[in-house]
Amino acid sequence: MDYGLTDEQQQIRDEVRRFAENEIEPVATEYDRKEKYPHEVMDEAAKMGLTGANIPVEYGGAGYSTLEMALITEELFAVDPGIGLDITAASFGAEALIGFGTEEQKEEYLEPVTSGDAVMGAAISEPDVGSDVSAVSTQAEKDGDEWVINGNKMWITNGSVGDYFVVLVQTDPDAEGRYNGFSQIIVESDRDGFTAEKITGKMGIRASDTAELIFDDVRVPEENLVGTRGGGFLQLMQFFDETRTAVAAQGVGIAKGATERALDYAQDREQFGQSVSEFQAIQHKLADMHTKTEAARQLTYKSAWSVDNSEEQLTMLASMAKEYASRVAVDTADEAVQIHGGAGYVNDFDVERLYRDAKITQIYEGTTEIQKNIIARELLGKGMF
Repeated sequence: MDYGLTDEQQQIRDEVRRFAENEIEPVATEYDRKEKYPHEVMDEAAKMGLTGANIPVEYGGAGYSTLEMALITEELFAVDPGIGLDITAASFGAEALIGFGTEEQKEEYLEPVTSGDAVMGAAISEPDVGSDVSAVSTQAEKDGDEWVINGNKMWITNGSVGDYFVVLVQTDPDAEGRYNGFSQIIVESDRDGFTAEKITGKMGIRASDTAELIFDDVRVPEENLVGTRGGGFLQLMQFFDETRTAVAAQGVGIAKGATERALDYAQDREQFGQSVSEFQAIQHKLADMHTKTEAARQLTYKSAWSVDNSEEQLTMLASMAKEYASRVAVDTADEAVQIHGGAGYVNDFDVERLYRDAKITQIYEGTTEIQKNIIARELLGKGMF
């Protein structure tokens, strides 16, 4: 078993960390406090080739593998999850176009993301629809050579800053079967009837833009349909292994960042005439944090490798990685605050922000409970109980 990274992968990891420390770290607290989207940082990220880095080279991207994207995500989130999400999610929804879009769609919508000229998003969740994706009620009706879309989408990343979105809608509400009758359609944000209302007051990832999208008789041309009409739900499911692995990498990054900061603080802080790191209770915390982070990292890397190599147990691995890494992120951030004591409870130190940011990894892209359901389903389906 080869656990080593290639020289190129190590270089990617190191360059991304330098970028994060130079461009993100100095402004992270400001953007978090103001709940402001970091347009200036995004411009620099685009110059580095970090926006849409997973997009194939022929459409302007770097064509990085799932493992390489996990490395990038880990380093960005170790410095700041909010801005890290802005960068890695600039191409959110691109998977659908890469996998099912026409050549014209790929050229029109992917290339601007990689150059930093556009931000895209995926619109799935609704005010009354979270984990049960098959309950989506936003509808698109055919009228001549156009689709007319009505409904609401909720908790949409890049919602008020995005230029276009891949939207999951009902196109055939009377279709037989719970998972049939859904389609994915590209909707540009400058269409008449499209409104985005920014959501503020989030616990964490506050530099990341989140909004409610409202579609009021929004008309788009029929060529905005992605792939086959009625195949949208199945299209979406094909990418959850990849996106859940990405969230696992987010969790690893947060855990790494929390562990690094706790270690530094414990060595600098003195109590009772000695460094806090000299106390066995703190040493045990640091040992557990580091061990859990490494365990989460290995599970995440294996999941990423499995995505790239189409392994059989991919779905279970992705859910295992997502569930475990997100739990480690929350637990490790909690311990980092504890090691900081009162200082960790205010935003003078980054661990306060990491503590708030960590929780979302247990919620989006499928809650912890959903991941456990999937793991159990896969085990039962393979007769392993």
